[in-house]
Amino acid sequence: MRAIITALLLAGLSGVPCMSTPAAPPPAFLRCEGAEHRQFDFWLGEWDVYGGAQGEQLLGHNRIERSANGCWLVEHWQGASGNHGTSTNAWDAAYRVWRQFWVGGDGVVLRLEGGREGEAMVLAGELPDGKGGTQRQRIRWTPQADGSVVQHWETSDDAGASWQSSFRGVYRRRAAATP
Repeated sequence: MRAIITALLLAGLSGVPCMSTPAAPPPAFLRCEGAEHRQFDFWLGEWDVYGGAQGEQLLGHNRIERSANGCWLVEHWQGASGNHGTSTNAWDAAYRVWRQFWVGGDGVVLRLEGGREGEAMVLAGELPDGKGGTQRQRIRWTPQADGSVVQHWETSDDAGASWQSSFRGVYRRRAAATP
């Protein structure tokens, strides 16, 4: 019996084809090729992010890139003040929502979910408020006609009855480096 099991294992490891029917390719939504997987593509690129009263204060730089297999976007944030963080963003086909998993340089972990609302991507979640409750978080990314993207982050301490602006940044594509 051991000899048969050993022979079968060696055949499998040696590349000898098994006697099975080839599997059909997975559907497009499992290959990350569906239209939903491209809904956040407007955010891809290298960006300088501006804010402040006049919108001319450099807040930081952000690079958003697609994974090699096209299944998620990765954000690399570097703030002008030295703060930094990374997020992974993906279409969750099983639940039909977009999800973001953010980890800041300060160790804060934020989980958001949502989807397209008109032209904007809107994701929401919660964080502990430090007083035993939760603070709601809502972030909206809206592409603009000039190619920029406005990110507006709001928080609510009263279960969404009212919202306060936490961050507003205008993403402008970084100029290509000249040789």
